[in-house]
Amino acid sequence: MTRPLRSVPDDDPLALREVLRLALTTQGDAVMPTAGPALLAQPGVVPRRVAVVVETSGSTGAPKRVMLSTNALLAGAAASSVALGGSGQWLLALPAHYIAGVQVLVRSIAADTKPLVLPQGRFDPQGFLDLAEKLTEPLRFTSLVPVQLARLMDAAVGDRRSLTVLRRFTGILVGGQSVPPELLRRAIELDLHVVRSYGSSETSGGCVYDGVPIGDTTVRVVDGQLEISGAVLAEGYLGDAARTAGHFIDEHGVRWYRTGDLGAVDPKTGLVRVFGRADNVIISGGEKVSLETIERIVRSLPGLAEAVAVPGDDDEWGQVAVIVVPAPGVLAAQATDLSGIREAVASVLGKAARPSRVVVVESIPALASGKPDRQALHKILRAEREAQ
Repeated sequence: MTRPLRSVPDDDPLALREVLRLALTTQGDAVMPTAGPALLAQPGVVPRRVAVVVETSGSTGAPKRVMLSTNALLAGAAASSVALGGSGQWLLALPAHYIAGVQVLVRSIAADTKPLVLPQGRFDPQGFLDLAEKLTEPLRFTSLVPVQLARLMDAAVGDRRSLTVLRRFTGILVGGQSVPPELLRRAIELDLHVVRSYGSSETSGGCVYDGVPIGDTTVRVVDGQLEISGAVLAEGYLGDAARTAGHFIDEHGVRWYRTGDLGAVDPKTGLVRVFGRADNVIISGGEKVSLETIERIVRSLPGLAEAVAVPGDDDEWGQVAVIVVPAPGVLAAQATDLSGIREAVASVLGKAARPSRVVVVESIPALASGKPDRQALHKILRAEREAQ
């Protein structure tokens, strides 16, 4: 059996929330939240159990349309509630067409609370803090990407009122990308209740909090890559049976999702560690090097918390890592010169991982989710190389 699928713009998240409420109860059509005008030229159909279709950002590859069932979305919301110590009121500060935004709305529906919505556009720390003061429930939550948290903490420096507002949050989920160690250290020093979240559209959003799988989620490692099972798994990809078969497998009656992320699971504690995308790897001097691992090392250096590592061509090594930093960090990047960056990376990963150069840009191009737009950065580097 099937049900209709329709696109709904995310410019009014509270209206979208009511459409989602109907979709979750199967009384309405399935919904695909979109940024801007509806994308489906003709009404589509999906399996009856599918409530929401989320299009991925495509930050490192082609966008995919992920089909999520009512059971998967509500399982994710329930697991999050247990892990965070209860249901409460949410402040939506992320686009509602991405899974993190969708789940804020779904959690609000499950908790029967009205979320507060930060206006879309460039993130405004002061606007966020003003809105956060209006949260009324005893338990208060929000979901952010690292750069948003960094800007909020910057706003709280020397401002008791702002710091008090941030400390009132029962939980601040931070995900979408790795959280720089320096950022996490600052949050701990400020006594903020930050929870590192790992997951994807295919897992109904975050399903691992601070390295611990939540709900009935199970994580294992196969050939160095993380695989996830549990009630939160998506049904597959809309209109792409081949891709679905490549990422979702059944093994002895258990369904697993191949994340494409490199990682490890501690055999004693069960804690999950994520090293980076398996497809975000370069071959430098014949050795495989993870750009995301390089990025984490560089971001731990003073003043380089927003650095991004991208691949560059090199006549000798084939491929090399290039570090891109935003203009506001230029002075700090000069203080930590290229030789210092290369030494820090080589001490952990070896000579093949040493970045070849630092490139300064006015700002790091970002997707609507707040993640660095790596494809845009690749274009910048190609243009720079062609101009030489």
